[in-house]
Amino acid sequence: MEFDALLRQRRMTRRFDPAPLPAELLERVLDQARRVPSAGFSQGVDLLVATGAPARRRLWGAIAGEGWLASPGAAALLAAPVLVLPVADPGAYVRRYGEPDKAGSGLANVPAAAWPTPYWLVDAAFSVFALLLAAEDAGVGALFFRLHRSEQESLAALGIPEERRLLGAVALGRRAGDDVPGMSARRPRRDLADVVHREHW
Repeated sequence: MEFDALLRQRRMTRRFDPAPLPAELLERVLDQARRVPSAGFSQGVDLLVATGAPARRRLWGAIAGEGWLASPGAAALLAAPVLVLPVADPGAYVRRYGEPDKAGSGLANVPAAAWPTPYWLVDAAFSVFALLLAAEDAGVGALFFRLHRSEQESLAALGIPEERRLLGAVALGRRAGDDVPGMSARRPRRDLADVVHREHW
């Protein structure tokens, strides 16, 4: 698909067909999600992927409370056959920027909490967006959504080291026949002239 068309037609999916995705297609989409810019080529983003029903239930339980899981809007999302949790590792960036070739970066030996921009979250966001685009290009629906439990609760429930960071999660699957754009997608897009500030603010 042409890149311009890909950007224009990509949207979040709210209702999923529960049919499994072909393994080869899923592997291709996941591989594309890791081929994104990475500060210092630190590569500090992992993807926790759940496809089997027990693994999906466990992941859902870790990132969403019982109240949300029982809510009316959750049922269509719970049908998604794949869940992906991007997991960022601040320590990978601190270690990378402690290496000799990064000594002049201004971030050498700076603890993660003091970084002015958390590159691990930037890179995780890049990975998520690449995943959304790769899914669209493969004819697969995708939805990025926030955690419905605290980050620390989710990490603990999944056995992920507590120093890691979570952005949210991505559901993947074919769009259900009754999936329609959400209300947010109906809002008008800002004009280019309102967004781009040329030469000065």
